[in-house]
Amino acid sequence: MDLFSRSWTALRTAVAELPDEDFARPSGCTGWLVRDLVCHLVIDAQDVLITLVSPAETEPTRDAVTYWEVTGTPPTGDDPLDALTVRLAAAYQEAWLLKFHLDDVGSAAGRAAELADPGRRVSTRGEVLTAGDYLSAYVLEWTLHHLDLVAHFPDAAGPPAEGLARTRELLEKIAPAPFPASFCDKDALLVGTGRRAPTDAETAELGELAAKLPLILG
Repeated sequence: MDLFSRSWTALRTAVAELPDEDFARPSGCTGWLVRDLVCHLVIDAQDVLITLVSPAETEPTRDAVTYWEVTGTPPTGDDPLDALTVRLAAAYQEAWLLKFHLDDVGSAAGRAAELADPGRRVSTRGEVLTAGDYLSAYVLEWTLHHLDLVAHFPDAAGPPAEGLARTRELLEKIAPAPFPASFCDKDALLVGTGRRAPTDAETAELGELAAKLPLILG
């Protein structure tokens, strides 16, 4: 629960500190500008709020690892929700409006997470998880999108080290296979999720795992 809060606070702070003109620059999400990514974060924050107040009585069907659906096909932008996100982002027109909305809804999502009982069962996407597992899954979401946010801004602060380590741990369980010890956490995540291609040397180090990559999570 604490790691969710630290990861989410760091990501929202990074958004708040970006100059407004940078919202029109590309993000690390293929086909998305920074403003599109920030709009997606607003929608994510809404999902967190909705899920944490959607109790379930049945046994959990997913956990922090199995929450994620894995495909080998990167997004094309044709998905209706992806297309809607881009249109919504453009509708804000001014970057400060997006910043304000993320701070407003995002702060509420952060408070809801802090108040949540980690053992309580919640329902989302037709599945049941404990609140703790659901929020743990979102550490991965926040960490990857933090990397996306700062992909083209080398001076911007990246995600917390403990968030990178936890996300790598989750990705290795999703794979399921460990990344080479020579890979730092950031590189393991970027290569593992297809955010950058491995070098020839990295491919050799990955061995059999290379054939499973990238892991596209949805």
